[in-house]
Amino acid sequence: MLLTQPTMLENDHVRLEPLSADHVTDLADAAVGLEHAWYTSVPQPYEVAADVAQRLRWQDEGHMTAWAVRRLDTGRVVGETTFCNIDQANRHVEIGHTWIGLEAQRTFVNTASKLLLLGHAFEACDAIAVEFRTHWHNLQSRAAIARLGAKQDGVLRNHRLGPDGTLRDTVVFSILPTEWPAVRLGLQERLHRG
Repeated sequence: MLLTQPTMLENDHVRLEPLSADHVTDLADAAVGLEHAWYTSVPQPYEVAADVAQRLRWQDEGHMTAWAVRRLDTGRVVGETTFCNIDQANRHVEIGHTWIGLEAQRTFVNTASKLLLLGHAFEACDAIAVEFRTHWHNLQSRAAIARLGAKQDGVLRNHRLGPDGTLRDTVVFSILPTEWPAVRLGLQERLHRG
């Protein structure tokens, strides 16, 4: 299966639905109240329609596969996630452009979603590496990525310009196919513990 092929992914906790314009209203509701620091890029409720449209354009161009994240216990759409920077020829992908609304933060949602995404990348798409990137100053994201079992590869200094002109150092993490079985067990254990 191609990394660029939209497909529904589901476990006992979440369903990752191929993103569509039909998700805009629910995603705008999920984005209400999100306070984001200067080093993150989470859409405000009024920006969600444009964000979804941009993700779908990138998907049409083959750079991204985008999903809406639905909690199965409540039935509510609580965020977005993607395969991005897809390099199909080299079977390399990044999981990113992820945000989760307040009601789902610090719950099982992120763990269950990453379990689905990583399983899909390694088991269905035969990925040779799955990458995660975050801003140097986003300590919460860095800690969450490390808890997944990803290894830090390095820091890309002055990697990008932020919307306000500040320079971003990007921390790069990855998981390899040989690491996936242990990472999968760790994620499953975290879900089991609740």
